[in-house]
This record gives sequence, structure tokens and C-alpha cells, in this order.
Amino acid sequence: MLITTILFYFFSAILLGSATAVITVRNPVYASLFLVLAFFNAAALFILLGAEFLGLVLILVYVGAVMVLFLFVVMMLDINLARLKEGFLSYLPLGLAIAILGVLELAVVFWTSPLGHVPAPAPIPANADNTRALGELLYTHYLYPFEIAAVILLVAIIAAIALTLRRRQDTKTQNIDAQMAVRAKDRLRLVNLREPEQ
Repeated sequence: MLITTILFYFFSAILLGSATAVITVRNPVYASLFLVLAFFNAAALFILLGAEFLGLVLILVYVGAVMVLFLFVVMMLDINLARLKEGFLSYLPLGLAIAILGVLELAVVFWTSPLGHVPAPAPIPANADNTRALGELLYTHYLYPFEIAAVILLVAIIAAIALTLRRRQDTKTQNIDAQMAVRAKDRLRLVNLREPEQ
């Protein structure tokens, strides 16, 4: 039990640090990489709590697909950081007000139900299979929301590809139609390297 508690606090501390770094670093690529670190630590916490399927899905789906897509879009879009930082001070009062409101809400939650009085979770039976239980719920009761989420993700992928697909004048591109229509006699030239006989 002691090693589990130590690991829980260790992963939680790294998760809080990386989540803070996501919103404080200036480079969007670094922010995306810190978000990947936050996802990994959240997955480790899920696995520690016995929800191994959620932890693995978090790594496979978010880190493996969504974050790669985020990094691709962030690196392909030429974001002008100087222009984004110009109006930072005008948004500072609203951001501080929202942060103070969030801290007050968390304080009210902890004040009304202190962490020491939270009952311990029931022990997990030896033959419990939460992956099967989650699959049965997902594909029976929550089938339509699951399909809607898949369609939304597909639309997001298509939108990201459409955002990054632009013609640039300074890059070389392939013309597939011209490559397919080429004939051997147009591209191949036989040269006799032997000396002509005298």
C-alpha cells in the first residue's frame, strides 16, 4: 500500500507540473509535448486505480493519434507568436477572475467534503474484467454517443488536413497526371558509348 501511495503522489506531482507547463510555456510545440507528458501521467494514475483499459486507451488514442495530429497542425501552421502576445495584457483581468473563481470552487468542494472522510473504494474482485464491462456498456447503452464522437473526430481530422493542405510557390510538387502519362520513348535515350569504327 505504501508504494502505491508514493507512486500516486509522484505521478500526480508530475501531472500537475506538466499541466502548468502546458499553459505557461511560450512555444506551442513545447506546450503540446508537455500535454503528452500530462497524458502519460494521467494514464499511469488510471492504471494505479485499476482502470487499465482507460489508461491504455488514453495512451493509444490521445498520445498516439490526437497529440500527433496537434503537433502536426501546430508545426505546419506558421503561428506568429509576436502577434499573439500583443493583446496578452488586455485578457489578463478576465483570466485572473476565472482562475480565482476556479480556486474558490475547489475550496468550497474541499470544505464541504474533506478528503479524510472519503470512504475507501470497495475491493476489486479477482475475476473482475472492467474491459468487458466497459465494452458491453459502450456498444449497447452508449452506442449512438460513441458513433457521434467518432464522426466528430473524423471531421476534426479532415479539417486539420484541409488547414495544412495549401499550395506554396517556393516548394516543388509532383504532377501525378504528367508522371502517369509519360512514355518510355519520351524519357529514355539510348547512347552508344563505343567509339565509331574508322
